[in-house]
Amino acid sequence: MKQNKESSLQELILERLDLSKEMTKEQVQEIIDEQINQESKKRHLEVSEREHLRKEIYHSIRQLGILQELIENPDITEIMVNGTQGIFIEQNGRLQKLDICFDSVEKLRHVIWQITAGCNRVVNDASPIVDARLPDGARVSVVLNPIAVNGPILTIRRFPQTPITMEQLIDTESISKECKDWLKELVRAGRNILVCGGTGSGKTTFLNVLSEFIPDTERVITIEDSAELQIKNISNLVRLETRNANVEGCKEITIRDLIKASLRMRPDRLIVGEVRGKEAIDMLQSVNVGHSAMTTVHANSVRDVVSRLETMVLMGMEMPISAIRKQIASGFDLLVHLGRLKDGSRKVLEIAEPVKFSEGEIKMQTIYQFEKKGISVDGKVMGSLRKTGEHSYEKLL
Repeated sequence: MKQNKESSLQELILERLDLSKEMTKEQVQEIIDEQINQESKKRHLEVSEREHLRKEIYHSIRQLGILQELIENPDITEIMVNGTQGIFIEQNGRLQKLDICFDSVEKLRHVIWQITAGCNRVVNDASPIVDARLPDGARVSVVLNPIAVNGPILTIRRFPQTPITMEQLIDTESISKECKDWLKELVRAGRNILVCGGTGSGKTTFLNVLSEFIPDTERVITIEDSAELQIKNISNLVRLETRNANVEGCKEITIRDLIKASLRMRPDRLIVGEVRGKEAIDMLQSVNVGHSAMTTVHANSVRDVVSRLETMVLMGMEMPISAIRKQIASGFDLLVHLGRLKDGSRKVLEIAEPVKFSEGEIKMQTIYQFEKKGISVDGKVMGSLRKTGEHSYEKLL
């Protein structure tokens, strides 16, 4: 009953809004207040109820409805809307279901439309799957029904407004200080680094943290599907982002297109947010002709990276497997594997170096390895990152 009254109030307010022109926040709130005052003459409204109505209706009309407070909460890193059946969030590394949900598919579609329209993306029955980015950098994924059987699915992955630093990773025991100092020297020396891990393991965050160590004297070009990297310390920075084809006739711009374009922009270092397709061949060729680069790949271990890259290269070009492996071995100096443990923490699990290509295989040398020591009473995974070997570039540092 309460939701019905709120909906009818919202409809009355929408009728009064002049949608043909841009209205300020104050103008919209003034109309909302006037309508609530009229409603209070018909039925008694407590002060707290009036404030709640004012906020909820404004969010529904101008912002993201019941999701607005979740998006504004800095502790929430992921928001998952499963149609009208429920809303889940990830907070402090743990998933939980909320006691709120959209009361109609229409309201959820309205929120999705606001998000995609603000990101210059179109989502409809003809194009039911869309990836976009909010103004604050949050990553958005939308899948509409009937592709999504249980209704419109909306997933929002948020990133901290203030980038996570290497010192914070040390404080949370995601990496050791010794390893941090060693990585700092390798980044400054321009070594090619590939960061791998599963979904939500912190690859983008770690890539961003490594960028802290890039000298400000370099010209850096970042290439991403959705601009998420928050590089602050580079003055000569160029940020490139892919573009989807649209009904207006705009041509699709892919990661491959951007890598090729970046090589003509005199880069000192390339940072590719993620390699996930045919662009793997362009990435490998760039690191094998003298360009310094850092990137990420979805993989379950540093050794799985090889087969993942092989598959992606073959998507774009027919090449002998041995030739691909030789390029991987000679192109990347360091492979960093991140993982998300059962307690929700994200840690560096292994750092390895492709030592050489021999007998058709890439020989790996593990430099650092996470050693698990057990589970604490409160469920925290105990362990530490230990140095287990020497890096062949050690003498150069």
